[in-house]
Amino acid sequence: MAVDGTYVKLTEDQNSLQNVTPGELNQAIDIEKLTARRCEQCGQTLPASYTPPADEDWTTGIFGCFEDTNSGLTGLFCPCVLFGRNVAAFNDEITPERACVGHAICIEGGIALAVTTAACSGVIDPDTVCLLTEGLLFAWWVCAIYTGMGRQLLQRKYHLKDAPCDPCLVHCCLHWCAICQEHREMRNHLSEGATSSEDTIVNPPQLQEMMNVNADDHKRSNDNHDHASSSTSGEGSGAGQNNLQLQPV
Repeated sequence: MAVDGTYVKLTEDQNSLQNVTPGELNQAIDIEKLTARRCEQCGQTLPASYTPPADEDWTTGIFGCFEDTNSGLTGLFCPCVLFGRNVAAFNDEITPERACVGHAICIEGGIALAVTTAACSGVIDPDTVCLLTEGLLFAWWVCAIYTGMGRQLLQRKYHLKDAPCDPCLVHCCLHWCAICQEHREMRNHLSEGATSSEDTIVNPPQLQEMMNVNADDHKRSNDNHDHASSSTSGEGSGAGQNNLQLQPV
């Protein structure tokens, strides 16, 4: 065995393994763990035979706001509250209060500014009104992109189609209907998951008390053993007496 720090002379068979072509050591190495596909939700490595599930249809339509009266009224009069609930379900790092305040500032605040600008159109300079209108339209599109990202997360989670069109465009044109539809979709999927989990519950068997039975059996076995030992000892003593009587004097 070679000592650390010393060179060992290679044999003829080992010399043939040391022939390295120029540039061979600079080739890229394909590592399966680094190049394999990963799940977008959990980050786990997917097998090579994995095929993503096909996108499904939404369980409710975009205009079915009053299929759920509670969420429909909340989305109509307090859309920031319903939006906050939806975003909190999409992302655990965002609280419903933060999402609600952000929606109120951007959406409701922008609408209030637009109404004020339209009401004061005769007082404010027309060029200023034009600039404010352009700014509000741009801000509305930016808010549609932000709210559409939440819709995309929902679609990825439940493998839903882009219906009726791109998520950002849906929120740009039908924002109130979109947040109500997303809330109903989450509720339907959560209710399906709760039903399936209840179906798989197995009732455990009743607790059986074995200690008393075992104690009684043990007691009976001890009594039988004592009785058998006493009878054996009696037979042994009797046999001993018979042997003594049969022995010649």
